[in-house]
Amino acid sequence: MTSHMSQPSVDVLVVGGGPAGLYAAQQIASRGHSVVVCEEHNAVGCPVHCTGVLATDSFNDLDLPAAVKLNALTAARFVSPSGLVVDYQTPSALATVIDRVAFDASLAARAKEAGAEMRVGARVSSIEPQADGVTVIAGDSCIHARLVVLACGASYGFQRRLGLGLPIAHLHTAQRELPATTVGDVELHFGRAVAPDGFAWVVPVVRPDGTYARVGAMASDDAIGAYTRMLARVAESWGVRVDGVAPRQKVLPLGEIPRTYADRLLVVGDAAGLVKPTTGGGIHYGILSAGLAADVADEALRRDRLDASALARYETTWRHHLGDELETQHALRRVVTALDDAEVDSLFDLAQTDGIMPLVRKTAQFNQHRHLIRALFKHPPARRILFKTLIG
Repeated sequence: MTSHMSQPSVDVLVVGGGPAGLYAAQQIASRGHSVVVCEEHNAVGCPVHCTGVLATDSFNDLDLPAAVKLNALTAARFVSPSGLVVDYQTPSALATVIDRVAFDASLAARAKEAGAEMRVGARVSSIEPQADGVTVIAGDSCIHARLVVLACGASYGFQRRLGLGLPIAHLHTAQRELPATTVGDVELHFGRAVAPDGFAWVVPVVRPDGTYARVGAMASDDAIGAYTRMLARVAESWGVRVDGVAPRQKVLPLGEIPRTYADRLLVVGDAAGLVKPTTGGGIHYGILSAGLAADVADEALRRDRLDASALARYETTWRHHLGDELETQHALRRVVTALDDAEVDSLFDLAQTDGIMPLVRKTAQFNQHRHLIRALFKHPPARRILFKTLIG
């Protein structure tokens, strides 16, 4: 079959037209290399899977398009299994709700302006590394690339086939954006009966045509049930019009794949398992990893050194930037998932009566959680609760 297909040659083929793939394409193409992006869906940005909340700092740090911002977030309400409430407010916005469709479209436009070619409806079904390049089947085309950037999101078939391994664990998510007449602050709800091993959320969204609520949940099991329970919790107070349409589901990786490079291959973003283990947020880490991959790819292409030993610098670099953060977030997740609901309530009670909130205000950052986590681990009352289960 492939012998009847044309085999155009390109420097880099990017598998996936999400934020990480589009950012990598733009960065690589802007340095003079030919790039093709293959996106399996018929348009970039659709369907929308994530909550679409970015740190305010990310826009400047990563030079992201500001026109996609919808509304700033300055407050959040945390609700314990028994209903204890802790409110947190910041003097300035730490995070911003974005229009994910417009965000991806803007990144695609930047990639095209830099010279990258976009192919939508082009599902990649085969990646075959060879000594002189990589043969890729995308839709009904066969493309020969010098290098492949795998940015296919939380889909791990290629990683398994190419011997890169899989994330050590995963959660399931379900989310929908629904019209809402009375939007409030962000709410995060915890508890085994709410979303086991995760949490449920509602995020206010302010669009030119009205107000909406992004309702969702991440859980180790039955994400649809967790979403349904959360929707029932907030529907009346937020004025959500429930229409019975099922939420969109997604697998959320918890942990990096064992290896994020191979001969003529780099893996970025969710495809590499590079998401926040605490919240599942992946846009910032995905784009950061894509930029680092672009730096390594540019040098490797210019030197024509595209073997695994030359591309290993990518993994060394992202571990330098993210390794400590990821390891600390994993440590918190291991401890927190061992707690029962009563112990989680104890943490909330402590936050209401003890010195935890000053620690939060001093150390909390949207993209970097390790400072807050370490402060909690050193705080004697919090430490006693967090490590009670582990020490028996």
